[in-house]
Amino acid sequence: MNVIATQWIGAFALAGAACWFDVRTRRIPNGLTFPAAALGVAAATVSHGGSGALSSAAGVLVGLMLFFPLFALKGLGAGDVKLMGALGAWLGAATVLGVAFYTTLAGGVLALALIVKHRYGGQAARNLWLLLTHWRVFGLRPLDALTLETSKGPKLPYALPIAVGLALAFWRW
Repeated sequence: MNVIATQWIGAFALAGAACWFDVRTRRIPNGLTFPAAALGVAAATVSHGGSGALSSAAGVLVGLMLFFPLFALKGLGAGDVKLMGALGAWLGAATVLGVAFYTTLAGGVLALALIVKHRYGGQAARNLWLLLTHWRVFGLRPLDALTLETSKGPKLPYALPIAVGLALAFWRW
């Protein structure tokens, strides 16, 4: 099996396990993401030496940095951020950037489907207006009434859009 196939297989195995945990428990455990990131770095190092290690480490950093602002605003869980970092370890910085782009698109589509399913459109629009107003007045900071922990609306296990984003990035690759 070639190195590139191994990287994608590792990423898909990680995303599948993360989906399983996230759908069942609404958590992606550190016991999954930390070892997966370490294994991704190790696999890249064995396959490509020092340049593989650097590429993998850069992937971890890019993956973490892309979704960290949403975590800081309390709109995304830490497990989702760490999952993107671990995927970056397997795929490298450039590819995890594509995964994040497709994840964002998939997340929007799945969120709209969830809104329609739960007939939450009116409340979602009011919440969005409230959030934008809050940011305009107080700056870009969390609105305590509309965080993952406090919001009463339907919640999307974000490992699902991440897995769809991974699949789309693979398809485009």
